[in-house]
Amino acid sequence: MSELVTKSVPPEQQQRRIETRTAVKRIGDFTIVVTAVAVLGVLGAVVLYAHSQDNGKYSLKSPSGIAFSDFRGYEDWAVVSSAHTDERLKVIVGNPAMITAFKAGIPLNGQPFPDGSMIVKLQWAPKKSTEAPFVVDVPDVFKEAFVMEKDSKRFPKSGGWGYAVFNYDAASDKFSPDAKSPSDCGYACHTPVKAKDYIFHPYQKR
Repeated sequence: MSELVTKSVPPEQQQRRIETRTAVKRIGDFTIVVTAVAVLGVLGAVVLYAHSQDNGKYSLKSPSGIAFSDFRGYEDWAVVSSAHTDERLKVIVGNPAMITAFKAGIPLNGQPFPDGSMIVKLQWAPKKSTEAPFVVDVPDVFKEAFVMEKDSKRFPKSGGWGYAVFNYDAASDKFSPDAKSPSDCGYACHTPVKAKDYIFHPYQKR
């Protein structure tokens, strides 16, 4: 039956049908390509925007290979504690894994922080407030981000912690990895608190 129908259709009409199907398929293929290109363009724009927003800091790595991007989002991490020296005002923040461990009693319960725990010490040069009615030091220019991340397999020689420093230059609004910052750069300094898994500051009451 189908053969009879096919044979009854004039050759010109069959050719037009074939050409129509071919055109429709080409349009469909073209639409898919255009859509894919558009999606890739949007994704590329998002990446470029994010890169411009963070001034490229998350592309940086310390001399020992610790990536600043490991600490992405640290700007909004919870505060652990603070400290003040003659040269720096410091705010210590921790990632969610670190904060959860603190709240579970680590390290005072004798347990180590789990792998994936991260802490960042944000450091400013201090200055005297010219507005407060009393003498008080306040942050002036941001100077460094001192970072620590727990990875027992990567850093077995430094108690499982990797250390790095990323310096900030206010004039250029750029970060740079400290050239003298090996992965164990803070290990000697933190060894006195080995019993607290090398962490000086407790999670302060608030």
